[in-house]
Amino acid sequence: MIRILLLIIFVFLIDWYSYQAFKTVFPEQSWIKIGFWIFSVFVYLFVAYGFLTFSRGNLSLSFGRLISLLVLSLIPKLIVLSFMFGEDILRVFTGIFYSLAGHREGDFLPDRRKFISQTALVLSSIPFLGILHGVLVGKYRYRVINHTLEFDDLPAEFDGFTITQISDIHSGSFDNKKKLEYGIELINQQKSDVILFTGDLVNNQAVEMEPWIETFKKLKAPMGKYSILGNHDYGDYVSWPSKEAKEANMQRLYEIQEELGFRLLRNESVKLQKHALSEVEASIDLIGVENWGKGFGQYGDLQKAAANLSDKSFKILLSHDPSHFDEQVKNFSQFIHLTLSGHTHGMQFGIEIPGFIKWSPASLRYPKWAGLYEELGRYLHINRGFGFLAFPGRVGIWPEITVLKLKRK
Repeated sequence: MIRILLLIIFVFLIDWYSYQAFKTVFPEQSWIKIGFWIFSVFVYLFVAYGFLTFSRGNLSLSFGRLISLLVLSLIPKLIVLSFMFGEDILRVFTGIFYSLAGHREGDFLPDRRKFISQTALVLSSIPFLGILHGVLVGKYRYRVINHTLEFDDLPAEFDGFTITQISDIHSGSFDNKKKLEYGIELINQQKSDVILFTGDLVNNQAVEMEPWIETFKKLKAPMGKYSILGNHDYGDYVSWPSKEAKEANMQRLYEIQEELGFRLLRNESVKLQKHALSEVEASIDLIGVENWGKGFGQYGDLQKAAANLSDKSFKILLSHDPSHFDEQVKNFSQFIHLTLSGHTHGMQFGIEIPGFIKWSPASLRYPKWAGLYEELGRYLHINRGFGFLAFPGRVGIWPEITVLKLKRK
């Protein structure tokens, strides 16, 4: 109860300070000030209703709109708060100084400066417009990211081998078939040898993928399509009526993976083979583990998945959660050349300017959160995700299709 009361007080302060900025900049326009409070009250009533009727197992489109509206309202106000609160501190010290110096006549606090309020409102409009763009456009603003990786021991027959990696589809969040089909076509346009999907096909339930099966069946790759499970695929975030219901959901998910044409790897490996110049076929080992995450479900068994593999073979690992790399993979008894992960989404929010800045709140939780990393001679690539979850948008961290070309040194 105390926490709820403190939250209410904090939210009221955010709105009160934001209102001060509007009142200072628009002193005569009553309709703007009234409109501010109407919008704020509407948002909080809508959010309260949403959370009272919230079901964690059903992240519906309406819940996504609730989250986007809350973010759209609060983040700009927090920027205004920082300016207005900072100005109030300055006003207090100014009042104290003039009082001690004997120059104070009338009110203790100086009037608010219009320039400060104007600056706060202008700067707060930047994230407001950015979030609005992220919800309306950014979540389907697919981009293709290319990497070329060189290895001494890559079989010669695989020189120039291409991989398209996608991750975190979260099919239960999609709301625009035309834009989704554009993303699928963009994947096919890469004409990679193989397509690898690194988990989180759904938000919680297999049924979420049903409307999109025909769309994702269009994915094509000459050497096949392979997938693994992510933490959301197990249905662990749903209150199931029975153990049998949860198991039935998993069985349906396995069936959907097969209908999509994906070979689901569950703590196992397969060989990708090419005809060699010699009589022996050249191959690389593709390993897929179930989800293993620090702070999340740990179903993955790397030891089992890599059992009976040659120490000298070239290995690619699919592991949904990138924390697995630091915890187990990079020091694993067998050398794994390349690990492909997803999971973080880059928090669907951040700033990335190549060569200058790369930041997201995801970096506070994951030291390795997006892009390509190399450690102890082993590579890790973290895909930023194809879909979106909860917040129905992406701001600065766009949905990603990764193309990796393997080259022999």
